[in-house]
Amino acid sequence: MLGFKSKLSNPKSSVVFHLYTHILNYLLPEEYDEQLEFNALEHLENPDLHVGAVPVIKLYNKIIEMLNALECPQKYSFNFADLLKPDPRRTEFFLGALLSFCIHWNEMMNSTSPIIEEINTLEDERAKIEEDRIMQLTLAIDECKEARGREMPYVQEVDAHVKELRQNIANLNNKQMSLRTDLKKLKEKTVEMDDKISDAEYRLIQSVQENANLHSKIVQSPDKVQRALEEKKLAREKARNAERLVMHNFHKKTALVEVYAKVYKKMSNHYKKVQAYSAKSIEKGHKALKAKLDEEEVMDKSLEVNFVERQSYSKFLCKHAMLVFHFQMVFANYLSLRHDFYHVVVVAVAIAVAVVSCDIEIRRRHVEAEYSKVDAVNSRITLAKESATKKVDQLDSKCEEIEKEFHKYANSIAHAIETRQKCDH
Repeated sequence: MLGFKSKLSNPKSSVVFHLYTHILNYLLPEEYDEQLEFNALEHLENPDLHVGAVPVIKLYNKIIEMLNALECPQKYSFNFADLLKPDPRRTEFFLGALLSFCIHWNEMMNSTSPIIEEINTLEDERAKIEEDRIMQLTLAIDECKEARGREMPYVQEVDAHVKELRQNIANLNNKQMSLRTDLKKLKEKTVEMDDKISDAEYRLIQSVQENANLHSKIVQSPDKVQRALEEKKLAREKARNAERLVMHNFHKKTALVEVYAKVYKKMSNHYKKVQAYSAKSIEKGHKALKAKLDEEEVMDKSLEVNFVERQSYSKFLCKHAMLVFHFQMVFANYLSLRHDFYHVVVVAVAIAVAVVSCDIEIRRRHVEAEYSKVDAVNSRITLAKESATKKVDQLDSKCEEIEKEFHKYANSIAHAIETRQKCDH
């Protein structure tokens, strides 16, 4: 302890750096990191030169964020000198603020740990209660399904019987309709037969009158009367035979109508019995459905009671959740600190990018100027080469002319010498 006080009375930058680093690692174990990411390293021309500066800058920014978050009194403002050349009073002030926050943080976490444990136990109990209730409901559902499966054969049998009865009723209705049509036809035929009988009676009366007339005429012409009488007898026998045949057919039709009437009565009685049986079966099905609806209403009431219990339990959890809300605010402050830190990092990276882009622009301009100088020198060299080639061509032409003149002069001298020698001889 005395050694620590002596170190704080005359602090060194390395000791202060390690103290701040350990405190921040304790408070922010996941957020604080001394290393830069690869995206930030890409903006540096030579990252090896910034190996020592990067941890110091990150530590400085993190300490400022923590002091601003703690709302530290503005007695001193933290700066780079507190890391590079620390002052004892300033170092004691800033370390005291951070350490007091650590102690306060530990006390708050220790005081809230029983509440958190209680909430966890309540959550476990709630999960167990829900699991038990779900198991009970699933068992009840399985029992209902089993009962339904056991009752399905009876239901299918009753449905098949009902379908068969409905089919029989439809067939009987069709037969009844056909019998009614036949009865109407028979009634129409009986009306026709009555008309024919009345016509036959009218003809019989006419024949009786004619017979009387014939009897009166027999005295006058017996042969003609005998012939007419025989013809009338033949016609009468034919009419009687036709009348007998018609009466026989009429009796047959009346007997058939009586049979159809008896069948109709039996079928109507059977139809009434079938309707009564189907009404009873439908009433039984209605009672069964009503019983099932009553059971479902009971289940709904039990579910409503369960819903009320869970609602009261949720209110109880809300009361405990309000206790946790205060501690969530602290984490929200940490999140805002993290957001501000990342904002500062982004601004620093943007500044570095702007500096690098300015440097690149200056270099580009310098390179363009050098390229322009090189182009000017190249143009001068090409001009000098062209002028030199022209001068060389001119010198070659002059040399050729001089050579030609020399040859002419030499030839003239030789010719003059030869002529002089000839003259001397």
